[in-house]
Amino acid sequence: MALVEIRNVTKRYHQGDEVITPLDGVSLSIEQGDFIALMGSSGTGKSTLLNLIASIDTFESGSITIDNVDISKLSRTKLAHWRAANIGYIFQTHNLIPVLTARENVELPLLLLPISSRERHKRINIALGAVDLLDRAEHYPRQLSGGQEQRIGIARAIVGHPKVVVADEPTGDLDSDTSQQILDLLKRLNDQLNVTLLMVTHDSDAAQVADKQFRLDRGQLVQVHSNEFH
Repeated sequence: MALVEIRNVTKRYHQGDEVITPLDGVSLSIEQGDFIALMGSSGTGKSTLLNLIASIDTFESGSITIDNVDISKLSRTKLAHWRAANIGYIFQTHNLIPVLTARENVELPLLLLPISSRERHKRINIALGAVDLLDRAEHYPRQLSGGQEQRIGIARAIVGHPKVVVADEPTGDLDSDTSQQILDLLKRLNDQLNVTLLMVTHDSDAAQVADKQFRLDRGQLVQVHSNEFH
């Protein structure tokens, strides 16, 4: 069985009298070690699907099973613990806490896990090393460049050894050179650490770093082949 199994998932929103269905019976299988890009124009449901996989939003029908756990069956308390142990989230806007150092920002997800302070210290150093920022561990976000802040955000996402890392437009706020560095880093984490990645992007060039590309259109998920990019 695949690491992530999304089966016939439908998500609806109500806007006044109008019903919006960003996801209409979507199915997708993600294997351990996959790097998948999810494309589509604004408002097509890309981030919605990401948030469903990350268990921070709910859906009307269908099922999402991650590592043999049907997340729709978990209580709110169990879901919070499950999310902390299994999901890493990379945000577009870094979401670093200004009054915490890089090291302390990376440590945050570990505070929810039943591990010793020694193990936390070890994992933080490994994560910071993976994004080449051990030398910036005691710096605050205001002392870092935008690209460095995003790399700290990536370290925070992988520090808990999650089953799946989801990235919502991780290069959206960066210039082209820094964007390429972030994409190269994500690819390296996927190749060398076997991190399973699902990245939302509106940029077809960025999507090409992934092994598989899908497009959301009118609530449906369609695989895109490389000859369709340009």
